[in-house]
Amino acid sequence: MDNGLVGKAVLVTHGDRYMGPAIAARFEAAGATVHRDVTRPTSAEAAEALVEGQEAVDILIANLAYPPTPALVDAIDSDGWHALFDHLVHPLMGLVRGAARRMKAQGHGRIIAITSAAPLRGIPKNGAYCAARGAQNAFLRAAGLELARDGIAVAAIAQNYIENDTYYPPELLKDERFLARMRDVVPAQQIGAPSATANLAYFLATEAEFMPGQIFPLSGGWTTTL
Repeated sequence: MDNGLVGKAVLVTHGDRYMGPAIAARFEAAGATVHRDVTRPTSAEAAEALVEGQEAVDILIANLAYPPTPALVDAIDSDGWHALFDHLVHPLMGLVRGAARRMKAQGHGRIIAITSAAPLRGIPKNGAYCAARGAQNAFLRAAGLELARDGIAVAAIAQNYIENDTYYPPELLKDERFLARMRDVVPAQQIGAPSATANLAYFLATEAEFMPGQIFPLSGGWTTTL
């Protein structure tokens, strides 16, 4: 058994969906004590209270997901726009704010967010989703540069084309038309396994001490194609 995280307390948000199950299982296999939270806070205050309510937090996995509603820019629904920010952006700020306070006091910590590669390249008809995920990435970059001096490492895994229940569920992965389109834009020619995200999260939690505020694309090369 890998015991690289023995004695570490890990908080995984949305622990039952998106990348939560795979990451939690990987960290538990490494000896960590993992709390898989399933409350899905939709405000900064509720998210911060979640962190404050933990007995200990050495590693925060800010795993937040919310499905987009595709629309042309001139047809973006205001309620849908706000829902994306309520589920993705505001909770992330609260999670990081609460974790930063705790981790500053203890002199160490890791904050790893599972975001999206969508804003790194842009997706037509998904401007609202790209805006919300882009806000996450921008906030994490700034927070990471700021918190590095406090012994807190912050990073984001900006993923796309990774199997998960929210964006790439099993039924979609059986659709031959989708798979054909995927092969046209993903150099790796396949959908990534959840273990790819889990393993990168583990690396960032244990080894990535000299890469503050970095946004790591994980998309089979999708962000480098046109």
